Amino acid sequence: MTTRTIITAIYPGTFDPITLGHEDLMRRAAGMFERLVVAVAVGHHKKTLFPLDERLAMVQEAAAPLGNVEVCAFDGLLRDFVRSHAGRVVVRGLRTGGDFEYEFQMAGMNRKLMPEVETIFLTPGEHHQYTSSTFVREIATLGGEVAEFVSPGVLARLNDKFKEA
Repeated sequence: MTTRTIITAIYPGTFDPITLGHEDLMRRAAGMFERLVVAVAVGHHKKTLFPLDERLAMVQEAAAPLGNVEVCAFDGLLRDFVRSHAGRVVVRGLRTGGDFEYEFQMAGMNRKLMPEVETIFLTPGEHHQYTSSTFVREIATLGGEVAEFVSPGVLARLNDKFKEA
């Protein structure tokens, strides 16, 4: 009889807002690992459009159909969050070659800080390769249509946000 190790993966990000590309990566990572923790960054280094509680709610809505996904807020070093959740893998998304250089450097630094943890890179499906939260926010801010980039719930929140403006 053998025992199977449950592998916990951590998918960190600001998710401001969560896009269909993020959701694609979350579903695929949830299929690869027994437990996936989506770590929503407080975002102290960025001014976010949505406050943390709304970003958590949007990610929780996206994660609801997946039985093995937890959504948590995090602040501070990713290393500390990963260790506190018994993470063995960090999941990062790559859309373009430009993402690779930054993500490669971050993966190298994370390896120095937590050598017991691996980083894996996933690419979104072809329909989401150029979708980013930044583009979605900019398009929505200027009154453009973003329905093809976000879920209906996120779209409603974006529409509400810009009705207020």
